[in-house]
Amino acid sequence: MVIVRDGQLVSRKYWDPMSGPKWHGREEECIELLRTLLTQAISRQMIADVPLGAFLSGGIDSSIICALMAQNSPHPIKTFTIGYPDMPLYDERAYARTIAQRYETEHHEVLLTAQHMTSAVPEVLTHLDEPFADSSAIPMYVIARETRGEVTVALSGDGGDELFAGYRVYRGEAWYQRYRRLPAVIRHRLIEPVITGLPENRNTRWGDYVRQAKKFLRGQGATLWERFVGWNEVFPPSVRSSLLQGHQTLSPVPTETIFRPLLEKEAGDPINRLLYADFTVSLPGDMLWKVDRMSMAHSLEVRVPLLDHLLCEFMFSLPGQIKLHRGRAKYIFITAFRDLLPEEIQKRPKWGFEIPISRWLGTSMKYLIDQYLSLANVTRQGVFHPPTVDRMVRDFLSGKSDTAWHIWNLIVFQAWYERYLGT
Repeated sequence: MVIVRDGQLVSRKYWDPMSGPKWHGREEECIELLRTLLTQAISRQMIADVPLGAFLSGGIDSSIICALMAQNSPHPIKTFTIGYPDMPLYDERAYARTIAQRYETEHHEVLLTAQHMTSAVPEVLTHLDEPFADSSAIPMYVIARETRGEVTVALSGDGGDELFAGYRVYRGEAWYQRYRRLPAVIRHRLIEPVITGLPENRNTRWGDYVRQAKKFLRGQGATLWERFVGWNEVFPPSVRSSLLQGHQTLSPVPTETIFRPLLEKEAGDPINRLLYADFTVSLPGDMLWKVDRMSMAHSLEVRVPLLDHLLCEFMFSLPGQIKLHRGRAKYIFITAFRDLLPEEIQKRPKWGFEIPISRWLGTSMKYLIDQYLSLANVTRQGVFHPPTVDRMVRDFLSGKSDTAWHIWNLIVFQAWYERYLGT
């Protein structure tokens, strides 16, 4: 909130989810209140004078929202999901169908191939007025377009990972505490050399596990904020330094300026500190920004019942261990709504709203590499170190290493730079 009075400008925070008292009740009471708060939030957000539906990925968050919507609606609700027929690893239709069939929704599947995504990329990039490289903006754009053909308002499960500890980074912190108890000789001479030598690949589940393990090892830090940044950063310091040769870099880096005060604000309950950092910075700056831009491009209103302020205040009054319990993500959320979820949904692995960017950049989207990351273009622009970018591209195209995520981020930046700065 910014207040101007008598020529003086003052800014202050008008709401904070952690400002209330801590919860000290029993787990049964916690579950009852959680169910009540979310049911009421969904009931309020289903009030509309226009057709209404919901995004359904088949994950925990969207499945619970759709289940409660179905219970609150006298008519079958409309649900929408994305499927990748040519990439089974990324295809979540089977999980979504399970929920749709159980609650008899009017279900719609939007099938996306590389051709569909390729045609959507230029449209997506035109709706970004800053370099925004979350690749899930592309399927979000497409599903919003298809959903708008049926409804005007859609409910989404965004916010569930930040409230109930769904992301891998939270489990990473729990793993880190256990990993550090192993003797150093075992960690440094046995485990780390073996994992570092394994091939990583986003297009296979095993290869992606290896990628995650390598990122876990790279992101180890002495403090909570260093680990948080290390596990979330796209370009590690060594890569950033190589990319920006010849340019003066900021010190301290922006991520330290933003996240360090949040994660070192107080001692204790590291899980809630991580959740708070994501809730206050990453969620509005990435997830909600993406959903808002891509849905509004089609005049689709997306509502997020999990971010009802009463529910958020309650969740941040709970200790982190009730959300991430003995390595189980979203423990209290799943426990509270277990009766609404089929067994296979409760136990399915976290995958996220991702696209096979690695596969597509090497095939149908390769033209983006040629267009934006050619040696001539990078040299002419003068922001990034041309040999470093060229090495990334060659390593990716040859299969030497999976640098697709780095390349996608660079493509988005180059497209933004070209569009707004004219070079």
